[in-house]
Amino acid sequence: MNIRSYKPEDWQRLCEIHDSSRLDELRLTVGTEAFLSLQQTAETEGLFEGRLDVAELNGLVVGFVAYDDEELTWLYVDPLYYRKGVGRNLLRHAIANAGPVFHSNVLEGNRPALQLYLSEGFIVVERMEGRLVGNEAFPASGYLLKRRKE
Repeated sequence: MNIRSYKPEDWQRLCEIHDSSRLDELRLTVGTEAFLSLQQTAETEGLFEGRLDVAELNGLVVGFVAYDDEELTWLYVDPLYYRKGVGRNLLRHAIANAGPVFHSNVLEGNRPALQLYLSEGFIVVERMEGRLVGNEAFPASGYLLKRRKE
């Protein structure tokens, strides 16, 4: 697996990955009625504000991660590559390139994501109630997770 910086020619593939895996995430959490495509949300939710890296297998982009020194904001994997180490490798890559304290949010009900973060040293520091970021018409609850570098 190769992890590299995003290139504009990756855009269509990122849309495909996000849109299919976001539906899976919403099925586990607030419901698919809350779905908005990457095309609709990338700019307003800051996809390009920090680092954006992609994971490739045999030249095919199979996942992506967006983050800055303090926060991981996006982590999506093509559903055909779930449970094959793509998400874990992207998460480890972000951790290695982040600052000493790193945090993220996980929607309540997204057990696969929560288990991944916990297995990589994150701890739940707060349970939050509010509105779904990016689609505030929907109530949502989730967890604030933090990890300190050793």
